[in-house]
Amino acid sequence: MPVRISKRSLLARALDLTGCGRMLRATSAWDGILILNYHRIGDRHNSLLDRNLWSATDEDFDAQIRTVARDFQTVGLNDLDSVLRSRRGRYVMITFDDGYLDNYTNAYPILKSHGVPATFFITTGFLDVPKVPWWDEIAWIVRSSPLNALDVNPWTTTPVPFDEPHRETAINRLLAIYKGLSGAVTDDYILFLADALKTGRVPGQIARKLWMSWDMIREMKQNGMNFGGHTVTHPILANLPAEQQDDEIRECRHRLIEELGEPLEAFSYPVGGPKSFNADTRASLARHGFKWAFTYLGGYCRHGHQDRFAIPRSAIETDIDLAHFRAITTLPQVFA
Repeated sequence: MPVRISKRSLLARALDLTGCGRMLRATSAWDGILILNYHRIGDRHNSLLDRNLWSATDEDFDAQIRTVARDFQTVGLNDLDSVLRSRRGRYVMITFDDGYLDNYTNAYPILKSHGVPATFFITTGFLDVPKVPWWDEIAWIVRSSPLNALDVNPWTTTPVPFDEPHRETAINRLLAIYKGLSGAVTDDYILFLADALKTGRVPGQIARKLWMSWDMIREMKQNGMNFGGHTVTHPILANLPAEQQDDEIRECRHRLIEELGEPLEAFSYPVGGPKSFNADTRASLARHGFKWAFTYLGGYCRHGHQDRFAIPRSAIETDIDLAHFRAITTLPQVFA
């Protein structure tokens, strides 16, 4: 089947080939801070887990970081306040969510080689008691199932055929259902999938090689990397009662301060879309002393941005080639 190329990607290539992108970069087509968000770095192709979590290969990530280091002023979390108060300048900030091991083994050496800081938002429970997160477990269940479809059931209401060979459409549909569930029934949903698709739960040994360690994080901190909170168990916060949201935020902050020995000011919302946080989430963050909270809504931050609990970030994913990446950094108001 031929690969479909989006109109945005075609426009990005045109900017690259015609030299217009280079001209726009020289003329400061935007002012503010563009915050790029990643999850995993490496080769996703043989993984049974959620392949959409990989943001770039090692080679692509190296090229992307080289690009921003050459063309922009790269900043860390400690610079954010002064950048937002300034009236001009183009800045790029690199962030990662979750705390996957390849952030240390693959991304960190590349960042260090280019002298670029990054901020890593950590799901503390995954480091303390390693487990396979819900999105990866759902992907593993679907890819490991001997069946070719999920039959009609109360959760999906209609059958879910498995698109071969990678079953991505089926995985995405089941993940979308999970994201809309109350936190009180999400475990029941995964138990149902594990039973109905005849796989059982994901083997525990997979989790043992999935996450960074606290020692790795301390080493990264000593070498200029910043850290923030991303809850304890990575629930969709808005799907929880206020008290449970508060527990996730408070305990995440406590563990990071305990391990890193310094105040914690920044948080990123799990999933990060407009329905992933609410007024209760914001109130809890303020109560526990957070200064910044980052979304996954796309776009960039103009100077003077006022809402400190809704800092926009632009997702970098594996289908973004270098031409598209350069377009994102050249015209974020169009491509981010």
